[in-house]
Parts: sequence; structure tokens; C-alpha cells
Amino acid sequence: MGGNSNYDASDMAAGCGGGGGGSGSRSAAKLLQMLNVQVVGSGERVVVLSHGFGTDQSVWNRILPFFVRDYRLVLYDLVCAGSVDPDHFDFRRYTTLDSYVDDLLAVLHALRVDRCFFVGHSVSAMIGILAAIRSPDLFLKLILIGGSPRFLNDGDYHGGFDRAQIEEVFLAMESNYKAWVQGFAPLAVGADVPAAVQEFSRTLFNMRPDISLFVCRTVFNSDLRGVLGLVRTPCVVVQTTKDVSVPLSVASYLKHHLGGRTTVELLPVEGHLPHLSAPAVIVQVLRSALASPPR
Repeated sequence: MGGNSNYDASDMAAGCGGGGGGSGSRSAAKLLQMLNVQVVGSGERVVVLSHGFGTDQSVWNRILPFFVRDYRLVLYDLVCAGSVDPDHFDFRRYTTLDSYVDDLLAVLHALRVDRCFFVGHSVSAMIGILAAIRSPDLFLKLILIGGSPRFLNDGDYHGGFDRAQIEEVFLAMESNYKAWVQGFAPLAVGADVPAAVQEFSRTLFNMRPDISLFVCRTVFNSDLRGVLGLVRTPCVVVQTTKDVSVPLSVASYLKHHLGGRTTVELLPVEGHLPHLSAPAVIVQVLRSALASPPR
């Protein structure tokens, strides 16, 4: 991907057909438009920013100014995000994380990205891991923020939640979604940053409640522990000192079980969304991770 211009979905769609003919072009254009794909920045190196549950690509707004000069940044929305037309969410298709991986790889293929850095938050950290297993040559490095291969406790493995706790969460979401968001957003943000709580609440409210619950069930029923060793891409695991969703022990688990060379960066802040609540801190870590040799 060369050049220094910024693109919107329609600009990119015009050049995404390759040799595949008209229907392939329309398919690529539709995907890029559907997921609100944007490419910003003027650098040669490509960085993909993939948001977590309950947010959309706007969650990266506080860090973008620090990277647009040196990198080409690919932003997109997961199909479950409130910024995406809910009619595009197929309850039969998105029963596992593999379909989200399909979307990510299709976006990168449509944009003709052949090598990139991947920054994934929360569930997108796991989407990135699965994508790197499937297409190892595509990814130079995975930067995994608040990721977890398994949120549920299981024997000696401490994921952070018992099954009964999760079922209570599901019940609360189903019975009164607004009240659940109002209680969950401050806990997830963790730090005393009202603007971050307000922003996370906004994107949570933007999700259709039935889609939000369905995705939450998918995430909490996922278990990627068995595939971590298949990753050969270098990884940087980024974890805050206190995260209501991901215990510190998970960062250590990832370090010892990911197959690629893995380092852990502990942030001296609290919360599950440091890119919202402490952007200056996460910027330093991202700069270091992107600047250091991937292999």
C-alpha cells in the first residue's frame, strides 16, 4: 500500500477488484462499506487497529494523532458494533470468532495489504491470534491489549469469572440492558475518568441489546487456550495492573503459551480500556512495540 492520501470506503472500493471481475469488486466494496473501513496516515508500514466488545473504531481516536505521520492505519468496525447496520449481523454465522477472522482477512485482502502490524483489544486480540495462525505471513507482530484466551475459570486456570457469575451478567443484560450498561461501563473503565466512562457507555448503548448479549455469550464461551502454541508471530501482551475483565495471571499465561516470541508490557494504570482512559500511556507502549524489529 503506497501513497500518502487518506481514503474512505468508496475510494478503496474502486481499487479493490483485482483481477476478479465485477462481482468480486462489488463484494469487496460492500464489505469495506459495511464495516466502515478507513485507511488514514502517510507512512509505508501498515498498522491494523481492531476494537473490542462494546466499542467501535472511534475508541482509537485519542491515539491516532500520534501515529498518522509514520504509519498507514487501517480502522474498521466489527460487524457487531453499534456503528454497523444491525441487519448485517448474521446470528447463524457469528457463533464463533472464526467468522470475525474471515472478515478481518477479507478486509486486508481487499485493501491488498500483504504485511502489517496488528493491534487488537480484548476479543480482537483473540481474533488477531486466530488470523495469524491462519495467515502467518500476513502479520509482522501482534500487539494484544487486554486479551484473554478464556474468560472463565477452569481448574487451575484463572480466567476471572465463574460460570454462575457470567450467567448473572447475561441475565442482567437481558432483563435491563440500560441498567447493565450504566453499571458495567464504570467497572470496565476502572479509572476515574468520566469522559472515558461516558464514551464507553455511548458505544455500548449503540449496540442492539440482543446482538450485544449474543456476542457476549460467544466471547465468554470461547476457549482458545489449545491453539496459542500454533502462533509463530511475535506478540506483545499489554495488560493494566488491575482489569475487572482480565486478571494479571492471564498475561503471564499468554506469555508462556503463545508459540511466537512474546513479551509482556504492564501498564501502571487500571481498567480494561487504557486507550480510552490513559491514551498517553498506551501510546508509549505502541510506539516502542511498532518501532522494535518484529523478528
